[in-house]
This record gives sequence, structure tokens and C-alpha cells, in this order.
Amino acid sequence: MEEIERDVMEFDVLIVGGGPSGLSAAIRLMQLANENEQEITVCLVEKGSEIGAHILSGAILEPTALNELIPDWQEKGAPLNTPVSSEEIMFLSETGSLKTPNAFLPPAMHNEGNYIISLGNFCRWLGEQAEELGVDVYPGFTAANVLYNEDGSVKGVQTGDMGVQRDGTHGPQFEPGMELHAKQTFFAEGCRGHLGKELKERFNLEADSQTQTYGIGIKELWEVKPENHQPGLVVHTAGWPLSTDTYGGSFLYHLEDNQVAVGFVVGLDYKNPYLSPFEEFQRYKTHPKIRDTFEGARRISYGARALNEGGIQCLPKLTFPGGVMVGCEAGTLNMPKIKGTHTAMKSGMLAAEAAFEAIQSNFDVVELVEYTNRFHHSWVRTELDAARNVRPSFKWGLWLGTLYTGIDQILFRGKAPWTLKHAHADHETLLTKDQATKIDYPKPDGVLTFDKLSSVFLSSTNHEEDQPIHLTLKDDSVPVAINLAKYDGPEARFCPAGVYEYVADENKKDGSQRLQINAQNCVHCKTCDIKDPTQNINWVTPQGGDGPNYPNM
Repeated sequence: MEEIERDVMEFDVLIVGGGPSGLSAAIRLMQLANENEQEITVCLVEKGSEIGAHILSGAILEPTALNELIPDWQEKGAPLNTPVSSEEIMFLSETGSLKTPNAFLPPAMHNEGNYIISLGNFCRWLGEQAEELGVDVYPGFTAANVLYNEDGSVKGVQTGDMGVQRDGTHGPQFEPGMELHAKQTFFAEGCRGHLGKELKERFNLEADSQTQTYGIGIKELWEVKPENHQPGLVVHTAGWPLSTDTYGGSFLYHLEDNQVAVGFVVGLDYKNPYLSPFEEFQRYKTHPKIRDTFEGARRISYGARALNEGGIQCLPKLTFPGGVMVGCEAGTLNMPKIKGTHTAMKSGMLAAEAAFEAIQSNFDVVELVEYTNRFHHSWVRTELDAARNVRPSFKWGLWLGTLYTGIDQILFRGKAPWTLKHAHADHETLLTKDQATKIDYPKPDGVLTFDKLSSVFLSSTNHEEDQPIHLTLKDDSVPVAINLAKYDGPEARFCPAGVYEYVADENKKDGSQRLQINAQNCVHCKTCDIKDPTQNINWVTPQGGDGPNYPNM
């Protein structure tokens, strides 16, 4: 193969990912440099077309880390416009509901002093703060490959080539990616980062941790009638439409401007291969306590993203020669709080402080072990430690898990002298099709409930169609021979974007099917990479700037 000549750029610190952790790390590095009158070079690359384009979360922001990072955020115009005014937690049956008295809620589930936000808009604002401080921010550039030094340490990343055709040849618009080298590379790709997967395996970072477990979060943004809008209202539910042995729940957040964010999370350790998280979400909106909010409303955006649920016992080793993991790349989400932005930001800040300390000593330290030390002496560690037993308790089902959570969080205050273990990796939990019960989902009405394709349209997702498919299969025979034969093709249901579809195999006359991958629909949620029972699907980055373009999500 012809050797490609690539431009090389050198930096002190390279950050992969423009989410809360990566941007907070970049800002903290430049703050320290300015305070110490020291020049450093910091580069941040983001695969989305702009900062915030691929960011999706509920989201309620606890401003703890923001207060530390940018104390004058209000004067600087941070988009925190809707303080939480009231909150409800309900358990749903098919037609009824039971509200939990706020006095019985664990402390972690209270939201006084927090804000309902668009995390995408918040990241756009953080990006502006980073650029003003002198960070080189490059949206539309994927980190396609990790680069290594001869001694095995991380050297940096290679950005993705542009203009590569479906067959792998260089098209007329071909532009080679660059090599970005740094003394330290921060990996902040978010949940299930594709480079993070490689690093965990190469450096055996999960040797002393439990297997990470995940959920899929699906979200819509609606513009509702003024009489149905209550700015600052937060509603969470558990129960219907999910069975009691399936972990999950919903959120309903009333933002400013008559907008309501509604979403549904399903733990990816679910068992029934016929379950569709997307269809469960659509069913949820039809509940009598929920549907009235959307009477006469207009749906304006849609998206989906996987999230880490495992807790601190699933965190990998955070450092390795030449780099670190921060935020959801590592898995810092606090599941009982249903929040991960503040912890992700703080992890990036801690890594930045350790890196700047190394810069001042001329980077004699190859591995930033001081970051790990700072992390384990921070409020993030304390908070995650207190939360560690909540998610794994739901392996006993909704009611026992809820009961245990009350005991753990209210009676023990998260300080129980034991740590529960997760039962399985998410891809190991599916029943075979002959063990499972099919689920009959109602057809969408196009008013309150919708199909996947019309939903993906609202995500503004776009991929150049002639590029190589970024949803790669390790073995092309596995989908039909195992996934379809044994589990009735669950990828067609667990994907929230209609990427995977079993269709008639036109090359065979016996009625056989084949797996069709509609990669142009992909919203980069990573569910397939996590839940595929054979772990045959490997998500790799597409061309830079491709994917969803979330507005106000």
C-alpha cells in the first residue's frame, strides 16, 4: 500500500473530544498557563461538524464543577436559563401512577440549585471560553487512530482521511489526515469511545475493574402549548412500559421558550431480544399522565446516545504512558443522580492540573499518575463511591432494587461496607428467540408516536454515502448464522436509528435473508457496539463532520 505523507503538528496537550470533560480540561490548562505566565499549546479535536453537534443528554446540570472552573459564568453568559423549580418521581402502571413523596427521596435525587439545560448549547459556550483562552479547537476532525512511540507510549492521534470512497480507494476530493503529536493525549470521546476501547485492551486498563454496563438514552425535544408548559419542572418515572425485570425510566424536563425535553433510558442488560428501546419510548408517551403535555405540541428534534451506568467499580485505570481518560470515556456518570456532566468536567479539570504540573517539570513524567491521585482525593471519588451500589441492585428487579436503593442511600448514606457486583456484561444477557416472548408494538400515529426514519430526519444526520461503512463486521457470516438464527436479529430492534435491517437475500432463491447496514442513518449512539450478542459489530469513526447535527439538544 502506498505510504501517505501526512502533515505533523506538535502540542503540549492534545484533547480528543469536545464534550464537557475535554472542554473543561482545555479551559483549566489555559487558566493555569495564564496564572503562571507560561506558554503552552493545547489542541482539541471534535468529530462533530461543530462543538455540540454530537452532544446529547437530558440534561440537568449540577453547577458544582462549573462554579470551580468559571466562577463568573453568569456574567459570561453561560446558557443556564432554567433553574429547577419543582420535581416529581412517579412509578407508572399501564393506566395509573404513584408519586413518591419528596421526603422519601434519597438526597442524591433532589435537584434544588440545579439547572435544566441543553448540554449541546452548554458545550458550545464552553468551546467559546476555550478558544478565548487560546485553545486550538478543530471541529470536523475525527481522531481515527492512536499513534504510538517506539517505547509503546501514546504519541498522539491521526485524524481521519477525507474523500475515501466506499471501496477504500482515494476519490478526487481525497485529503489525507494529519498526525497530531503531544506530550500527553487526553481521551474524552464520551461513552464507549472507539479509541478508548483500543487503549483499554492495549494497556489492560480494566484488569482490576468490573465490566462496564450501559444504557441507551433516547430523547426528543418538543415545543408545547404555553398552558402545558411549567418552566423548571422535572419529572422522572420508572415502571411501565418496561417489565419489572428491565432497568430503565424516563425524564420530562421543561426548559425555557415552551420547550420540553422528553426521553427514555433502557439498561442494555435487558434480556428479551424482541425489546425495542425506541418503541418502548414511543409507548411511554401515550401514558395518561404523560400524553397531555404533548397535546397540540410539535416535535422539533430527536437523538440517542449510550451512557455509562456501571459506577466506580467499573472505572478503568485512568492513566497509561502518554495519555489519560476523562469523563464518560472513563465512566464517571453518577447513576442515582442521573447526572454525569459535573463529574465529567471535574475529571477533566483534575487531569489538566496534573498535566500542567508535569509541564512545569518539563514533562519528565511519562504517565500522569498524579491525575489518578487527585481523582481519588476529590469529591468526584467520594460522590461516585456513595453511588456505587444503586445500579447493580436492580439486577434483583424494579421493586427490590428500589427498596435496596432507599436503604443504601437514606439509611447508609452510600457508605454500606460492601460493594455489589454487576451480574453480566450487557451483550451476554439476551435470551434466545425460543425462550423469549415477542412484543407487539402499536403502529405510530404520526402525532404523538413516530417511526425511526422520521425521527432520524429530525436529528439532521448526514453521512457521505460513498465513504466506507463505519459500522464494521468482524465476520460477515455472523449476523445471519448466529444473530438471526439464535436471537431473531436483535440489532434491527436495539438500534434507535434504523441502521440494521434484515432483508431478502437477492442472491439466494430459498427465502434467505441478509443484514443490510444503512450507515447513513447512524446517530453515533454506540448501542450496537455494546449490545451485539456476538460482539461482531465494531463502531469506527466515519468521515469528519458526519453524523447528527443536534440543535438545542
